[in-house]
Amino acid sequence: MTLAGHRTHTVVDSPVGPLTLVAADGTLAGLYMRRQRHRPPEETFGEPDPEPFTEVVEQLRAYFDGRLTAFELPMVFGGTAFQRRVWEALRDIPYGETITYGRLADRIGQPTAARAVGLANGKNPIGIIVPCHRVVGSTGDLTGYGGGLATKRRLLDFERGVAGACLF
Repeated sequence: MTLAGHRTHTVVDSPVGPLTLVAADGTLAGLYMRRQRHRPPEETFGEPDPEPFTEVVEQLRAYFDGRLTAFELPMVFGGTAFQRRVWEALRDIPYGETITYGRLADRIGQPTAARAVGLANGKNPIGIIVPCHRVVGSTGDLTGYGGGLATKRRLLDFERGVAGACLF
């Protein structure tokens, strides 16, 4: 499913670099890092307008300050029905914890779909807020992340409260 509607965007600074926030008809539809794999072309982001993103920016700031562990924001997803199921399931992974692709496949009722779950995870359009960084390989190793493995490690260490993991 492709999202239609009026698109706007803004760019905000964060401890992991600039984040591009995209809205479709005023609802968050994307959060992209600068060099993110599967980042849509800039021309699809719409006109610059910070207006729809006030609450998103406030919650991101609280997250990066260590004051927020779960985002409460309206969001809209494009993608296939399967991708949307995976992205919704990502939101149930608790802050500071990880899950394997296989376990996530089990949670959505597709126990043999770990690879497909990984592909959907990699195309998550709302990084950080929909915590695809919390999914790891079957042995617990860090595997692909659209924002890069170093960023994935920083986010996980930050959430786990590892000494020296401050994102600032």
